Amino acid sequence: MMVGLLRLELHLPAAHSLKAKRSIVNHVKERLRTRFNASVAEVDHQDLWQRAALGVAVVSGEAGVLDKVLHDILACVEREDRLTVLDYQIRID
Repeated sequence: MMVGLLRLELHLPAAHSLKAKRSIVNHVKERLRTRFNASVAEVDHQDLWQRAALGVAVVSGEAGVLDKVLHDILACVEREDRLTVLDYQIRID
């Protein structure tokens, strides 16, 4: 069994309150859970309006599958027009 981890640093320029930020972040988290069957959590910057960090975990038997799924998740998040991906890290163990 192998585990793939993706950490995303996000900028949310349209969020002008924590409520607006949470709406965007929750939408992204639910989309990733539904579409990719991934575990997703907000892992940092909970008190900032326009910043968020998401942690995503996926389990598979093959590293190649994990790499593809994590890059597909990254592409899905990058298509969201209400946010910008500032940085990301992928780790496969």
